This record gives sequence, structure tokens and C-alpha cells, in this order.
Amino acid sequence: MSLKNECPARIANLQKKLQEEKLDGVLFIYPIDVYYFTATRQNSTLWVPAQGKPILLVRKSFERAKGEACIDDIRPFPRSKNFASMFEGQRKIGMTFDVAPVQQYNYYKKLLPEVDFVDISVLNRTLRSVKSEWEVDRLRHAGKKICQVFAAVPSFLQSGMREIDLAAEFEARLRKAGGEGYVRMRAFNQELFLGLAVAGTGSGSGFFDGAVTGKGLSPASPHGASECVIEIDQPVLIDYTGVFDGYIIDMTRMFVCGQLNSKLMNAFNVACEIQAAVVAQLQPGAVCADLFDLATEMAQAAGLGDYFMGVPGENAKFVGHGVGLELDEMPVLAQGFDQQLIAGQTIAIEPKFVFPDLGPIGIENTFVVTRSGGERLTPLSDELISVWEPV
Repeated sequence: MSLKNECPARIANLQKKLQEEKLDGVLFIYPIDVYYFTATRQNSTLWVPAQGKPILLVRKSFERAKGEACIDDIRPFPRSKNFASMFEGQRKIGMTFDVAPVQQYNYYKKLLPEVDFVDISVLNRTLRSVKSEWEVDRLRHAGKKICQVFAAVPSFLQSGMREIDLAAEFEARLRKAGGEGYVRMRAFNQELFLGLAVAGTGSGSGFFDGAVTGKGLSPASPHGASECVIEIDQPVLIDYTGVFDGYIIDMTRMFVCGQLNSKLMNAFNVACEIQAAVVAQLQPGAVCADLFDLATEMAQAAGLGDYFMGVPGENAKFVGHGVGLELDEMPVLAQGFDQQLIAGQTIAIEPKFVFPDLGPIGIENTFVVTRSGGERLTPLSDELISVWEPV
């Protein structure tokens, strides 16, 4: 199998849904959606009719799109006056409003004034959340690659180095392993630079919708590693994405230069227990909100509820998120998210605790939903690694 074999099946699945929703077709303008259905990320708009062959309208690079795309009908993007002629008789067209800027919506509405544009964001994201075996293999590959980088951390982690130095060492190895670096996120106002390496109380809090954010290097980049120095016996949390063949794997491991105190070790063990309990339930039909409730109840029973998934008062309201071509795919194991899991969905499970006076502790791995529970895609041991230095 190859990506070009995947795309026709993806388009067929989409067209089936469009027919069920009684839509005439869908216009995709968001690059990663175009890539998912065509195998090219070139600057393009994709028209997928409910029946018939799709058309890719390319702004740049037309030559590269012709060499990459898996569909037959590839054309230069037409002039505005010629655009409408392609859509004669089409009255109800889907668009992904979750990522369509108002300016772009207005542009296409002006080109096609008779068309009723309908939001298909959930339909699209649900389709994309279920991975084929080919996609799961891409994520397995990504998991093996990033685990090799994590396994090397004890060779360069040492007390006295800055968080940003640790991050640079990790990122250099990740890039040399073939990491692409494009950590795509769909949510508005969210952005991420590969991942974060933070120590002690430097884990901070911030805008990013996650348990641990880091201080970052400035108010303009308030996320990730800072210039703070890593001290002996501080928890060192390394949470990184690995992007290979476009697919994103997500994992976290804990380290310490010396030895952690008992409170942090207890919280780490609870995080691992929560992970195990949630992973056992990663089966088709499980309700996402129920798995979040399971995790929070376990944290509360351990006396750690106030610190679960963030500093007290700024706790993130999820314990797992879908991954794939984007970091924030569906489903989300979150409060109020009542959708059921589907076999083939890939989810990063990340139970973490943040103590304002001590720092962060936790674990994260990526899994695929199967009938027997979550299949792990990040095979490195969860063990907390103590790096002992010569006296």
C-alpha cells in the first residue's frame, strides 16, 4: 500500500457521507485537508462532488501538484469569472468552517452566490480520526523513531544545563532522525514548536491547552523551554512530538539528575496507573467523557485531584487527544465529550500532575483503539530515569 492507494478510498468514504447528508459536494481550502484527500500539500482548493471525480485547483506549484497528487483532474486555479461555471447546478456545498477564515468564506460566497455553504467540520474530522492500517504503520514508524531519541537523553542530560540547551540537544537528534517539524494544530490560537523540556517549577502555566506549558523564552513565545538552569533532584519533563511522513506521534518521559522526592514519585506511579486504566478501556464504544471521569476519579482517590492536568485553578479538562496529521485531532478524552470511540482512532494519553512548589510529573504515550484495548505505538519503557553524575 501507498498514500496514492489510500486517497481513493478516503474520497469514496467522504462521498458516501456527503450523499447521506444530501450535499452536492465539498470545497476543501485548508492545506492539510487537501493533503489528506489528494497526497499533495501544494497551495490548492479541492472540489469533491458527492458523485463523480474530484478536481484539484492549484495556485502553486502546479507542476509539483501534478507529480504528487493521487487524483486525475488537476487544473490551474481558474480566474474568478470562470470559477462559477464549474459549479452549475450545485446548491448545497460543504466547507470546514472550523478552519475557514471569514475572508475566505466571503471570497467563495462571492464566487458562488447561489450556493448554500454548510459546515462539515465534524463530519470531516470524524472521518479523518479513523486511521487505516497504512496510517497506523506510519505512526508506528514515527513512534520507533522518537523513542530512539528519548532513549538517548541520559547521554546528554546533566544538571547545570539550561532547559533550552536540553531542548536543543533533543531537537537536533530528532531532526537528524528525519523529524519534519511541522506540528500542525487545527484549534484557533494554539501553536507549538515541536515540544518542551522543562524542569522543576519552570514548568509554569500559560496559554497552551495542556497540563504543562513551560515559561518559554519571551512573552511572545511563552511556551516550552526557558533559560532556567536544571538543578539536582528536580523533575525533568520532556514532552515532544515526532513528525514523520506527515504523521504526528506524541510522548512524554520523566528524568531527574539525582533522585526525586517521595511526593513526586507517588504522583508518577499514580499517573502510570491512570494510563493503564484508561488504555485498557480504549475499545470501540467506550465513551470519551467516561474515560476522562475515570482518570479524574483515580487522581482524586489518590489525593492528587487539585494537581491533575495542570496547576490548581488552571487544570486542563482532558486526559487524551487524537493525533494524526494534526496534533489535536478527534477524539478528545475530555469533560463533556460524549462521543464513542471507533476502532482505528489514534490517541495520545497523557495523565500528568503539576505541583507549584515542585514541578511537573507524568507520562504520555500514543495508542490505537482496538477491540482488546489500546495498542501502544511508542514502545520505550515508561520508567523514570535517574541520571547520576560523578561527584
